Amino acid sequence: LAHVLPDGTSLPALLGVAAVAAVLANLINNIPATLALVPLAAASGPGAVLAVLLGVNIGPNLTYAGSLATLLWRRIAHDHDHPVGLGEFSRLGLLTVPAALAASTVALWASLRLFGT
Repeated sequence: LAHVLPDGTSLPALLGVAAVAAVLANLINNIPATLALVPLAAASGPGAVLAVLLGVNIGPNLTYAGSLATLLWRRIAHDHDHPVGLGEFSRLGLLTVPAALAASTVALWASLRLFGT
């Protein structure tokens, strides 16, 4: 994973770190993704670690399997006769997750520039 994780705290690097974290969270779940990526990002400083945390917390909203919380939410919604189909969930995720992840990462980058690491 170290070779796909961007290094540094430039805006492109932070966006890349957050994106890798989001994708990995959807592939293996957000908790294992956090455990795998935080030690790798730590070498780049707190900004990169925070970008990982953004990615593993916002990114899982792309798929049901991204986080345990989403799986539990789906179960509760289904139990209360409010099932949300995979298509609807994925459509909403594709519309909101990239924008939310980009906006939060830009805010992180700006705060690092204003207040330091």
